[in-house]
Amino acid sequence: MHNRPIALVTGASSGFGMRASVALAKSGFHVIASMRDPNKREELIQLASAQLVLEHVEILALDVTRPDEIEQAVSGIVNRHGRIDMLLNNAGYASGGFVEEVASEEWRRQFEVNVFGLIDVTRAVLPYMRQKKHGRIINVSSISGRFGFPGLAPYCASKHAVEGFSESLRLEMLPFGIHVVLIEPGSYRTSIWEKSIAQVRQHQHSAYQRQMQRMMEMVEQIQAEAPAPDEVVAAIVHAATSEKPRFRYPVGRGVRFTIAAKQWLPWKWIERIVARKMS
Repeated sequence: MHNRPIALVTGASSGFGMRASVALAKSGFHVIASMRDPNKREELIQLASAQLVLEHVEILALDVTRPDEIEQAVSGIVNRHGRIDMLLNNAGYASGGFVEEVASEEWRRQFEVNVFGLIDVTRAVLPYMRQKKHGRIINVSSISGRFGFPGLAPYCASKHAVEGFSESLRLEMLPFGIHVVLIEPGSYRTSIWEKSIAQVRQHQHSAYQRQMQRMMEMVEQIQAEAPAPDEVVAAIVHAATSEKPRFRYPVGRGVRFTIAAKQWLPWKWIERIVARKMS
């Protein structure tokens, strides 16, 4: 049994999940860093060792699309540690492509991981948090959960779903002393975009070839200019440790501006701005 609070992190083998696991361990949590493939744990172990927190990081195999694995993982953590104080739902990936050209299996897979996986893990921990009248659920969303970018519809739709789910859940859980928080990052240097672009399948005579080309260029430019994900990790730690966390944490260059523009500008203007960027 640990006297440190227990945090469960999904998707901890890379990106925000990996860095947040180490930062949470540094800020006083005992972290259960879960990942679909534990063979990918090497980078996390190196980072945790370098920060001298390896003893507070436990690695667990967990595929969020398998309800039996979720059930086993969560009850195992509660049996070993007596509780789960914080859940960071970070597992996810970005599926890109134009609506007409994305196969229905890919649409379903995007939602299986980003939406249903997140919901299933959340539902598994809720009874334990509710009984203790204490807990925190942090969902990693995206600026794509607030604005639907062309060429990223599957990802944007999945993150919009996470936003709506989190809103309802936040209001349901407040009476039980459980805070639900959304982290909404812009673009950061993580492997999510390379993986996203790598999986786009476009046939030779696609009607969207020009737009796709433009989108690839924009993603490459974002990748080249994007900052390291430190701000996002800092926002996660703040949301995990502050007594009364806000509901939404938009993080990154241009994120607040994009949200404000969508709220205040006539939609026609937004269409014009996007058309100019895509031409």
